[in-house]
Amino acid sequence: MPGITREEVAHLARLARLDLNAEELEHFAGQLDDIIGAVAAVSDVADEDVPPTSHPLPLTNVMRPDEVRPSLTPEQALSGAPAQEQQRFKVPQILGEE
Repeated sequence: MPGITREEVAHLARLARLDLNAEELEHFAGQLDDIIGAVAAVSDVADEDVPPTSHPLPLTNVMRPDEVRPSLTPEQALSGAPAQEQQRFKVPQILGEE
């Protein structure tokens, strides 16, 4: 398989609107070639009887189920706020939008 050329890297850089110098083009050409080689090696190992997965080990959700527990009332939560409106913290407008 032919390697990635400087011209191909320069083309990709132009598409991505990146300004790369000659040294960076050489450097990234080598890196991209290594990445493509690694992906090709993985593709060679993958067999038809092995299903595609996102993780080598089965994962299960480790979060607990939601349950209602005692907490602050809106009045308690807002008691120290310098300003409040409709049971919410009121803060200065910063984006100029309504």
